[in-house]
Amino acid sequence: MPRPLAPLHITNEERSELRGWARRPTTAQAMALRARIVLRCAAGGSNQDVAEDLGVNRITVGKWRRRFVESGLDGLVDAPRPGVERQISDEDIERVIARTLEETPPHATHWSTRSMAEATGISKSSINRIWRAFSLQPHRVDSFKLSNDPLFVAKVRDIVGLYMDPPDKALVLCVDEKSQMQALERTQPLLPLRPGVMAKQTHDYVRHGTTTLFAALDAKTGQVIGKCYRRHRATEFVKFLRIINGSVPAKLDVHLILDNYSTHKTPTVRRWLARHPRFHVHYTPTYSSWINLVESWFAVLTNRRLRRSSFRSTRQLESAVKAFIEATNEHPTPFVWSKSAADILESVQRFCQRISGTDH
Repeated sequence: MPRPLAPLHITNEERSELRGWARRPTTAQAMALRARIVLRCAAGGSNQDVAEDLGVNRITVGKWRRRFVESGLDGLVDAPRPGVERQISDEDIERVIARTLEETPPHATHWSTRSMAEATGISKSSINRIWRAFSLQPHRVDSFKLSNDPLFVAKVRDIVGLYMDPPDKALVLCVDEKSQMQALERTQPLLPLRPGVMAKQTHDYVRHGTTTLFAALDAKTGQVIGKCYRRHRATEFVKFLRIINGSVPAKLDVHLILDNYSTHKTPTVRRWLARHPRFHVHYTPTYSSWINLVESWFAVLTNRRLRRSSFRSTRQLESAVKAFIEATNEHPTPFVWSKSAADILESVQRFCQRISGTDH
């Protein structure tokens, strides 16, 4: 028989404090998790139910339930550890964390260890240790863009379904354009890699024009159909669709995954698709290029062939791209999609909850 759970009761004041810890963006994530554990236990949840709900171990839930029953809110604070006596108090650490998250230094957009040390009177090395302990990196910034597509859920399920369970007698092609590829010639020769010395290239260059790569990635095999054009219009896109039509056996349907670029939706393109009923178009949600696998292949092309090259003409650039496509098709490696639509939508939901400061 399992041991009975220790009764857990919280006062209104404790409940208010715990909710503040769980929702306040400046709270350390460990404390926020402990507060959520206690709140759910107080609502009558068992250790197993709370563990599954929050994605933690049942033993962890039992530990913080017991600590709260024994010591209340003080029991959720980490116990002191043996060793040299601390020189920085919890109040000092909280002050640093709060200023890092809630304030900005004068005449700057973010804190540095030097500016925070001057503002708090704590050494730069201690500031650095506090930031590392709480995974704070004020000098870095990441980007995000939430889709505002009203059909976001339906489109995600549709496209992910094609990746994870493709239809029979059909080919799934991820199609897009890598536009404005510049033929850049470095002003001086590239210096090759040597022992102890990295490869070098000049920062300045001469432009020799641009080209656009139209590419279709076979989601199952990793093979690529590609063609470069000097312009990026519906006319060129229809030409590329004709190349796809000639490359895919007539007995197969073709499912095209496209973004919402205007070139893909012109009357000319729509008329061509209407005359070729075996082509089925699936548009990605707005601001969701990450769901189109050909973008991953574009990144490989850029990193392995374009970024560190020097081209004297657009013709030379196009030849290099063509050779890279041929090499890819000789030894194709598919990009395996492993995340289900439900997992993606759950991740988006968690992100929205986190930036809005809500639990539900």
